[in-house]
Amino acid sequence: MADARYLAVKLLDKTFSSGSYSNIQLNSGLASSGLDDRGKRLCSALYYGVIQMRLSLDYVIDRLSKRPADKLDSIIVNILRSGIYQIAYMEGVPDNAAVNESVSLAKKFGKTSAAGMVNAVLRNFIRQGKKIYDGEPDSDRALSIMYSCPEELVKSLTSDYGRDFALRFLEHSVEKSVVCLRRNQLRCTADELQRTMGDIAVEVKGELSPECLTVLGNGDITSTEAFGKGFFHVQGMSSQFCCMALAPTENDLVLDICAAPGGKTFTMAEMMNGRGQIYAFDLHEKRVELIRKGAQRLGLTNIKAAAGDAAKFNPDLPKFTKILCDVPCSGFGVIGKKPEIKYKKLSEFERLPEIQYNIAQNALNYLAVGGEMVYSTCTVRRAENEAVAERLLREHPELEPVELPEVFGQKFGAMATLSPMYGFDDGFFIAKLRKIK
Repeated sequence: MADARYLAVKLLDKTFSSGSYSNIQLNSGLASSGLDDRGKRLCSALYYGVIQMRLSLDYVIDRLSKRPADKLDSIIVNILRSGIYQIAYMEGVPDNAAVNESVSLAKKFGKTSAAGMVNAVLRNFIRQGKKIYDGEPDSDRALSIMYSCPEELVKSLTSDYGRDFALRFLEHSVEKSVVCLRRNQLRCTADELQRTMGDIAVEVKGELSPECLTVLGNGDITSTEAFGKGFFHVQGMSSQFCCMALAPTENDLVLDICAAPGGKTFTMAEMMNGRGQIYAFDLHEKRVELIRKGAQRLGLTNIKAAAGDAAKFNPDLPKFTKILCDVPCSGFGVIGKKPEIKYKKLSEFERLPEIQYNIAQNALNYLAVGGEMVYSTCTVRRAENEAVAERLLREHPELEPVELPEVFGQKFGAMATLSPMYGFDDGFFIAKLRKIK
């Protein structure tokens, strides 16, 4: 498995130096790697694991190395990160194997002079009991290091939603992500989906919806017969609940104003039994094409996808009875699936609440009297969530709040911050509004 480790370190070095998206780097690297399935699984586990736990791993390096992580050669620091990750978090990898393979990697990358240092740091980590954090246990610093989350984001979570929420959310963010599917009830029954998934088992999450399923184990779901026949699309539980909250029917005219890549559009189209019509817009034509291709695979003909700016009024559009306004956001609710997001500074998102409000306000121009709109994000920041929804209600007297459906035994009122605390997979925010005049 040396090649799998080599590729993981090579891809980590590219990702951290370029700031590119992790899934794009990994998919590109694996496609040309020649690794077998086992090698690909090891490479993927190491690659995503190191990205997810980078702050924790660097804390260990800083403690055990004569030079801190940010002063080390980038290849060597990624070899150390991957070695520590295997020792601390991968039960199936023997400690000696992790050390020996890491030393070999240093030589393979032409860093022979650093091989002794790699060996010393990893063996010291083992001798010291594989301890990640050795400071004050109940501090923000402790949460930051234990769950590899920047301290400013820890403070934001705690300030916005309380210590218990922050702890539970961060614990979940470093657990293995669950892949959720939405069964296309227009194309198959639950039994037909199971039969066409090959060796990949799925489990119905009936407490949310009979069409919601989770994938058990590993495997390429896009290579299954079920995927080819359009029996499902990938969509998280929180995302599915957004659609359930809007509750479109075949009698509705629906606007999905920020629709790409289309998961919510597809679910709503299926909820409408393939009837009625959904206008699905996104700013970039390339992303709109993702919606069109997905709709074609799923056999959904009631979707009209086109490029459009969600912040600018289009007088040619009709009035809609249902609108989904899933606005661009910081994305901190999905850091378990996209771990590189959490390392961004909060200052990068200062302008987002105003952008989000302007998009939502523009969406209201298209909402018919008596119609309903769901405002949603995939983040856990009050500034982008409750603050925007409350401003809409405050500055638009034609709106009233509408109670969200009960799920997992939880009543939310008109606004909900979805999280693992309530049985969901991702952190989302949903607010439901009705135009009454």
